Amino acid sequence: MTRALPTPPPRIARLPRNRSGYPVPWFVAWIDGTPDFRVIGTGKLDDAVRFRLCWLCGGHLGANAAFVIGPMCAVNRVSPEPPSHRDCATYAVRACPFLTTPGMRRRDSHLPEGTTDPDGIMICRNPGVALVWVSRTWRMQPHLRLFDVGDPTETLWYAESRPAARDEALAGIDSGMPLLRAEAEKDPRPRAALVELELQYERALTLLPDAGAR
Repeated sequence: MTRALPTPPPRIARLPRNRSGYPVPWFVAWIDGTPDFRVIGTGKLDDAVRFRLCWLCGGHLGANAAFVIGPMCAVNRVSPEPPSHRDCATYAVRACPFLTTPGMRRRDSHLPEGTTDPDGIMICRNPGVALVWVSRTWRMQPHLRLFDVGDPTETLWYAESRPAARDEALAGIDSGMPLLRAEAEKDPRPRAALVELELQYERALTLLPDAGAR
């Protein structure tokens, strides 16, 4: 039985629902009549970019775009997925079981044949916090299916479907930094890569919630 979900914004409310009662995001692939939330539908990423469509509801985006990202993406400012409307994104971080349940792991078994990982280096973990990154200056990288999220006009941190506290957001970043440092050490110029990573880390810390925020 589905847990109580927050009231969806109108654009999300119009989406179909799965058997458990969860809205099925626009990007999700339907396999034999059943949505597989782990799989992106054929052509959805290209259509989202070409027509500036919301990744979650499929409607047209305005000037502001909201990425649903993890804390490591706040460091490197890259997302594997296109942006959404702000209200669609904030609904996702309050309703998605994976994003609202820190102990939940990704289900990788029995994926459809031909499923591939997104471009870039994927950190397969549940950090316990999610971030809605609102930007006007995002762009798709020219040679990779990755998105530079640009400078934020707003950052909204969430944990367990509620606004995250500063220490929760910081823990989400700090717990993933060893993974990013390990990747930086593989760079042809590891010392420079590590210096750049530390600068990115310090920049991300300026976006944490205020102390005492909840």
